Amino acid sequence: MADARPIFYVSDGTGITAETIGHSLLTQFNGVSFDPRRIPFVDSVEKAEAAVAEIRATGERAGCRPIVVNTVVDPDLNALLAESGALMLDLFAPFIAPLEQELGVRRESAVGHAHGMVDFAAYEQRINATNYALTHDDGIDIHYDDADVILVGVSRSGKTPTCLYLALHYGVKAANYPLTEEDLEGSGLPPRLRAHRGKLFGLTIDPQRLQQIRQERKPNSRYATMELCRREVAAAETMFRQENIPVLSTTHTSIEEIASKVLAHKGIRRSMF
Repeated sequence: MADARPIFYVSDGTGITAETIGHSLLTQFNGVSFDPRRIPFVDSVEKAEAAVAEIRATGERAGCRPIVVNTVVDPDLNALLAESGALMLDLFAPFIAPLEQELGVRRESAVGHAHGMVDFAAYEQRINATNYALTHDDGIDIHYDDADVILVGVSRSGKTPTCLYLALHYGVKAANYPLTEEDLEGSGLPPRLRAHRGKLFGLTIDPQRLQQIRQERKPNSRYATMELCRREVAAAETMFRQENIPVLSTTHTSIEEIASKVLAHKGIRRSMF
């Protein structure tokens, strides 16, 4: 990536925290190009030295100072990483001292707490919810008694990735029901959804965006025609209005935001970790 500033997400664990927070920070700087790389599991001197060498070499090739977004907890490894000459952004440093003072407890510099299986019950709940989302994807299993939420919408409106995100991150049992042409030509809700009205949440999408997505999946098919996309979206939105189903457009909305809005509207309170 020409003229891009090298960004390294360095962690003694998966690097998910560093990458998530770092990405949020970098999006505040419009017009600046970044070349992101993740270096996870930097939990030894040898791995830290290898990371330093990679960071230095990348900076020399790019002709600019790299930026390191860092969640390594070992202070000795942090000192070693600083020898790379990069701008070091330690995500934990600003918060540790105030928390230690407030809580009256010294932190434990233990590796892997952020994304380890600390709470086995919560981890198992997320796995079970993921299996549920997979078995209840696109109407494969239509028994929704155990569902926390059922996402409803036309094909390719974002139901499946949202269900999986809700399951993986929050342990929410999310099913999804794809509205077929037969459903949209009928009157009212499809019969199999009527008993679960309180769990329903509608997803819609701009027809032009829908046509682009379907064209990538099934090029030059009837499924991907603009006419069919417009008709299906219009019919689905009419159904949602008539049945008083809450609805959200996914056209310019991230999966994270969709999931958060679904949880908030349904009053489902779950922690991410």
